[in-house]
Amino acid sequence: MILSSTLTNIFFKAWEIFSLETLNFSQYFFNELTFNVNPWYVNYFWWLISLSLFIWVLEILFPWRKKQPILRKDFFLDLFYLFFNFYLFKIIVFYGFSVLAEKTFNLLIGGKENLILFDTSIFNPILQLIIFFVFLDFIQYITHRILHYFSFLWEFHKVHHSVEQMGFAAHFRYHWMENVLYTPMKYISMMLIGNFSPDQAFLVYYISIAIGHLNHANINLSYGPLKYIFNNPKMHIWHHTKNLPEKFNKGVNFGISLSIWDYIFKTNFIPATGKDNELGFINSENFPKSFLNQFMHGFKKTKEDS
Repeated sequence: MILSSTLTNIFFKAWEIFSLETLNFSQYFFNELTFNVNPWYVNYFWWLISLSLFIWVLEILFPWRKKQPILRKDFFLDLFYLFFNFYLFKIIVFYGFSVLAEKTFNLLIGGKENLILFDTSIFNPILQLIIFFVFLDFIQYITHRILHYFSFLWEFHKVHHSVEQMGFAAHFRYHWMENVLYTPMKYISMMLIGNFSPDQAFLVYYISIAIGHLNHANINLSYGPLKYIFNNPKMHIWHHTKNLPEKFNKGVNFGISLSIWDYIFKTNFIPATGKDNELGFINSENFPKSFLNQFMHGFKKTKEDS
């Protein structure tokens, strides 16, 4: 009876945290929609919409693949992924789950300070921001490679690689299970190098999203000598290329915002412009085309697996 009562109390406490945080995020999203966010610059929704429109205009005015339609294949599917992955999924389940997992993890370790390996608070805010950005990107590089190297995770990541024509909105297309993997990795990495202010977190997030948009955009851009530091469309197109040499059968160019990790760990590969490369993966023509089937991919066998 005592054990049963304790488990019941834990369940209801967990449900209380989950439902409350889900409600809080829903309210925050509504405040973003109605321009009722303070400070104003953390209005991520309208910033994301503005950024997307800006880069789409650049694609229209300065297309790299000039024959590619403005409304490329699956353009609207990718836009739906924007709202699903960044908002609907978080509202329905993930934000409440994330906060619950965070509180549980903190309870188990007795507080964040116990995990700090390198306290960045001793540095000035700009250097803190750079360290935060670089370290977080390194964690994402590792996570990205894991998605390619383990077959059961690759099945989820195939959703992102099912893009057939590259454009900024392809950045949004990814399986919801990637949130489950990436988010804890990001959270733990933040704990390892100290606490950061919400303003710092928002700024790093904004920069990462902007670079991600550009990486997938139909724009002829490589940043000159900075291409060895920052990821770019000419590099990332090879990450999505269908036919790669056998020695790169697990993929190339895994960097998210920074390309430097690929050059350090010898996963870089840019043998030509890549402008007209065929995109996808082996048998990607049989991959599910609809959102609902992609949503369930990785949990059931499809004809693409047979």
